[in-house]
Order: sequence, then structure tokens, then C-alpha cells
Amino acid sequence: MPLLCMSNSAYTRPCQVSFLTGQKMEGANVTDVSEECPPTLPHWTDSKESLFAAFEPALFRRNSEAVAARLESHLADLSVRGLELSDPGALSRAARALMTTERESIADFDDKRLAAIVDLYLRTGIQVHSPGYMGRQFSGTVPLAGVIDFVGSVVNQPSTYYEAGQLPITAERIMAEELNRFIGWEPGRFAMVTTSGGSLANLTALLAARNRTCPGIWARGEHRGRGRPAIAVGEDVHYSVTRAAGILGIGESRIVRLPVDRRGRIAARRVPAALAAAERRGLEVFCLVASAGTTALGAFDPIDELAGVAAARGIWLHVDGAHGASLLVSDTLRHRLRGIEKADSLTWDAHKLMFVPAPCTMLFYRDARDAPGAFHRSVASYVSDEEPDAHCEFDNGDKNVECTKRPMIMPLWTLWAMYGRALFAEKIEHLCRTANEAYHVLLDDPDFETLHQPEANILCFRYRPQGIDDDRVHRLQLRIRKQVRLAGRFFISKVNIRGVAALRVVLMNHQVTPEHFRMLLAEIRTTGERLLRDDLA
Repeated sequence: MPLLCMSNSAYTRPCQVSFLTGQKMEGANVTDVSEECPPTLPHWTDSKESLFAAFEPALFRRNSEAVAARLESHLADLSVRGLELSDPGALSRAARALMTTERESIADFDDKRLAAIVDLYLRTGIQVHSPGYMGRQFSGTVPLAGVIDFVGSVVNQPSTYYEAGQLPITAERIMAEELNRFIGWEPGRFAMVTTSGGSLANLTALLAARNRTCPGIWARGEHRGRGRPAIAVGEDVHYSVTRAAGILGIGESRIVRLPVDRRGRIAARRVPAALAAAERRGLEVFCLVASAGTTALGAFDPIDELAGVAAARGIWLHVDGAHGASLLVSDTLRHRLRGIEKADSLTWDAHKLMFVPAPCTMLFYRDARDAPGAFHRSVASYVSDEEPDAHCEFDNGDKNVECTKRPMIMPLWTLWAMYGRALFAEKIEHLCRTANEAYHVLLDDPDFETLHQPEANILCFRYRPQGIDDDRVHRLQLRIRKQVRLAGRFFISKVNIRGVAALRVVLMNHQVTPEHFRMLLAEIRTTGERLLRDDLA
């Protein structure tokens, strides 16, 4: 078969060259467009050794062992460290300095350069396995989960169609059945699909809810219902839900904000009145979104009560359990999601409290028939079979935004296969216990105030020494967080809860103890005192 030769700057004449030998074919009938083939094109025989070197199994083993040794040292380092915040320009220059030049051969692999790349990667990231990490909701992974994710990266089996990812898709079915034991839906009647993150799962669930209530929108872009489509959410709902309203064309003006109580939970008794008021404004609420662990406070909306309200009005109930759904696997914490079996759909992030690499999100539907309802049926001949067989029922491309997605379930399934539920339940319970202990440490310190008692592993509080007015306290929290982050020992986050600025810790690492939390408070106090002195200077 001819190989088309092209120079870097312009097309040259097609040369009849054997793909296997690299030799020009004698007597070929070729139309001359240029004098000769570009001299820069290497013969296959000349480039074969260089090209194949990048795929050499022995090099793979050498690289893997070198990286594994560095990761082992990284995991063994339990020193208190948060984040080495780099100047973006300096980091860009450092990264560019590690890049190869075109003059270098593929075969000339530089082990020192690889080591430098890995070291830079480890040094500049958030130290999720350190006791100083208390800032975000993604966790330090169970090392075995990282190993299995590594396998997935090498063998590259996307998990949308069965023929491409047989074990990943089978593992999805198994994990759906295992986790449904804690949700409580009828076996064989529910469905689960994986998505790349909770934001995409929430969007997909809202699509399914909208299409069930407004079937004409997808095909014709029209709705002939009682009013303009709208969704109802709590004040502290994750921003992905309000963003989805814009993506779906609903518009943020049609988001019905439901009142919350002092704990940050939707006030269920006030919801009927809020929905009735929305109806009087010409809105037809098709979905009520509850949170099982709000991002700000970790608050759990009263799912059971909200399910009753939704059912009475024929409204889809979606539960964003990205953070807190994992509490279902704990016998002592499962009650936080009481009534979950009455929800129509559930978002569940395993890369948060199930300690696997991100992203790994599961979207559950109580009724399996709703899963393909999120999308209009499209026939793509390159992936769809005209005569479906038994394997096709395992395909999930018709239920996903994504056509290609990582086999993200494999780390979770492997951990479940090797350790069972106990590993997850024990760590989740430990983290929630530690958060409650930290809460009581704050209660005993007059310089700090808490905003809530934690329901899970998120705790928000403020440094508030006596004699400081509210406005200064507000600004002080933001300045403290910035300075603590720059110092690099601890990594915490901040939050604004209905106009109140606060410091926020998310305890994802089981190595964190109450003593580490006291060390954090000491640094916050020292930082706050210094900032207040500077203000007076």
C-alpha cells in the first residue's frame, strides 16, 4: 500500500513506497509534483528501532520500578505539610526545562529526567497523605486503588461498550448490586452508570428528570406543560446543579431556592409553600434536588420528608450524595440518608469517601427505564449493532454524555473484592469521629467559634478573639487562610455561608489526629495575632 510522503512545509508528490520495506517501488505510475521525496522522511527500517524503544516492555519495567520507589518514599513521609504553592511562571519554566528537544532520539531515554518530572509532580501537589492536608474533599487513595488505576492506564480499556471493557463493565454491574444493598431499591429494577465526576452525574440526572416531565423538549425544543420548567434546590446546593440549569436552558431565574434551617438543611416543612409560590409565578418544578452532605457544611437534607413532598406533587427527587452517599456503607452513620430508597436518582462520588482515584462517580436510578431517558436514542453505526446480541445489553453509551470514559470502577471494585465493606466503613467512621473530636476542641477554646456540629467530616469555624467586630472578623478569616496556605504546613479551605466567612476543614486522612488539629489552631492563632498587630502598626 502506498505511503504518502509530506514535508513539513508543503505537500510533495505522492511516492510509491512499500510500507513494510521503506523501498521505492520500481515502475510505479506516479504523477510528478516535485522532484523527489522529502529527504527528511526516515525509512521504516531506520526508524523502527527508535519507535519501538518507547514501547519496550523492559523500559516499562524500569520506569515502573523507579516511580514506585519514589511513591513508596512519598507515602512513608508522614510529616506535617500542606502545599508548596509555586509561582505559575516559575513552575512553567521548570516544567519546560524538563522537556526533550527534537534533536534527541526516542531511544535515548533519560532516567534522570523522568525522576525529576516525578519529583516535581509530587512536590507541587497537595499532600493528600499528610496530616497537614485538611482542605478538600478528594482523598488520599488506598495505594492498591492507585495500582489498579495504573493497570487501567496501561491496558486502556474504555468502559462504555462491553467489547472494549468487558471486566470494567461487569465490575460496574457488580458494584451497583453491592451498593444497592444499602440504598434499598428493588433488585433488577434499578440502574447505575459511571460518570467522570459528580457535576456530570447531576447534569445527567436533571436531563432524565426534565425529559420525563417535558418529553417534547429534546426532539422539538418545546414544552406544553402547566408552566415554565424549573428546579427546586436548597440554598447551599452544589454549584454544578445551578450551572446545569443554564446548560439545560432552564435558566437561573427558574431555580427555586428553598429555605434552610440553622444547620444548613432544607427546611422540609416550608417546602410546600415555596413550591406553591413558584407555581403561582408560572413555574412547573420538575425536580427537587436534595443534598446528602452539602459542600459547605456537610449538612444532610431530610430526604425522607422531602420524598413525601416530591411524591405528593409528582416531582422527581434527585439526591446529590457526591460527598455523603458513602456513609450508607456504615451501620452507625447510614441514618443520615434515611429515606434514600424513595429518591428517583442518586449521585455518589467514590473518589471522595471511598478513597479511590478521581474521577469515579456513580449515578443511580431507582427505575432502570429512566437511565436511557436522559438522552434521545441515537444510532451510531460505528458502535451500535444493527442486530444486538446478549453483549449489547451491557453497553451504556446510550445512558452517558461520554462515549469514551476511563474504567474508573476498577479501583473501587478491586478494593471491595480484596477488603470488603469493612475498610470503607471503618475509615469513614474514623474520619467522622475525628471531626467530632475537633469540634469539641473548638468548644473549649474561647478564641474560636463553631458554625455547626459536624454531621460527617466537614467542620467550619472562625478565629474570633474578644474585642473584634464582625466586619474585621469576616476579613480576618480570609487573610488567615491565605497566610496559612502560604506557610505550607497546613492546607485548609474557606467558605462563605450566607454572608459569614469561615475557615473550613475536611478530614479525609485517617492519619490526622486531634493533636494535629490543635497544631493547626495554634498556627491560626499565631497568624491571626500577627495580622491584628500589623493592622495596628
